[in-house]
Amino acid sequence: MPPTTLLLAAPRGFCAGVDRAVLIVEKALEAYGAPVYVRHEIVHNTHVVESLRREGAVFVEDETEVPEGAVIVFSAHGSPPEAFANSKRLGHTLIDATCPLVTKVHNEARRYADAAMDIVLIGHEGHQEVVGTMGQAPRSIRLVETPDDVDALEYGDDANVAYITQTTLSMDETSAVVDRLRQRFPLLHQPKKDDICYATQNRQDAVKELADACDVILVVGSQTSSNSKRLVEVSRDRGTPAYLIDSVDDIDPAWVAEADTVGLTSGASAPEVLVDGVIDWFRDRGLQKVRTVTVVDEDVHFAMPSVLARRLQERPA
Repeated sequence: MPPTTLLLAAPRGFCAGVDRAVLIVEKALEAYGAPVYVRHEIVHNTHVVESLRREGAVFVEDETEVPEGAVIVFSAHGSPPEAFANSKRLGHTLIDATCPLVTKVHNEARRYADAAMDIVLIGHEGHQEVVGTMGQAPRSIRLVETPDDVDALEYGDDANVAYITQTTLSMDETSAVVDRLRQRFPLLHQPKKDDICYATQNRQDAVKELADACDVILVVGSQTSSNSKRLVEVSRDRGTPAYLIDSVDDIDPAWVAEADTVGLTSGASAPEVLVDGVIDWFRDRGLQKVRTVTVVDEDVHFAMPSVLARRLQERPA
């Protein structure tokens, strides 16, 4: 028997930063023609990357792989300063698609470094956003993931310490680390606003609502997507099984064989067409009821980079 109800989380899918980044690559291809090079995956979603590759985007891991004078887009996750310097040296037309909320964290890192503070970054080693943030002040930043990592920091308890966080982590995931930082460093400085981005938090809050009403939750997102993995963890932490799927092809029918109510959401870099495919999969198996659970309405938009906006305006009608 199919599940009785499919509950859709709202908000889900593309956040404003991802929507902007994908649009930047599409508009760059329109304005300059192919190829347009992209430093790192523009966003962490296999479907999006392959779609843009078919349109003429060329993805590279290092800006020095890009020919002199070519057009390059820096990904939404942010890049270290030396990457910008390399592109300038190579005469690239550089279009920066870094999410403005990640840029906010970069600005905080530089401000703390200029004030001679020791900076603790809460994040996952190797994640592209962390690489970009560490690069803002490499001599001043130390990376931690757990409270034990805080204990291992070689700072005196009276050190002038500030912390920043990777934007795609969950509030629940960072809270224990922040608590330990506060215990160890009484003079701890923190951002004026949490670095967890609005979209990450909203999607996690929506999953919490679903977890209380569902037998199982499916999260559409790629294995490379940190925020998608966090959605799975948020559900499991509340006792509701959850599975990360790149597309409908990854669904194991056994996951939902005994479920009456199934929840469905998607990470901030997953396009809605993939969610539609999952809905169709359930409907093809006899599901009748699809309902949306809305936690908050999002109304955030970010402007195009000025260099691309000017190029588009200059093109003949």
